[in-house]
Amino acid sequence: MRTKIQEFLIELNDKSEALFAEGFDDAIIGVEAESERVIYDKDKMIKILVEEGMSDLESIEYLEYNVWGAYVGVHTPLYIDTLSDDI
Repeated sequence: MRTKIQEFLIELNDKSEALFAEGFDDAIIGVEAESERVIYDKDKMIKILVEEGMSDLESIEYLEYNVWGAYVGVHTPLYIDTLSDDI
């Protein structure tokens, strides 16, 4: 998915400056093309860390402190909560 997004953004802008959250490519669900911001599913990110051995709580705390709360400029990725089918 990461490669597809990079190719898509390069087609729009030869000098794409999109940023990616390292290790979470499987949690990418899209891109906001105008601002070149990659979109990640928070639940998928948690699942990735749980599969690596963290508990749910450890994963959430790690992501909140180290990833979701970080601002690294205008191309900072977007992290979203997806809605379940029950809503």
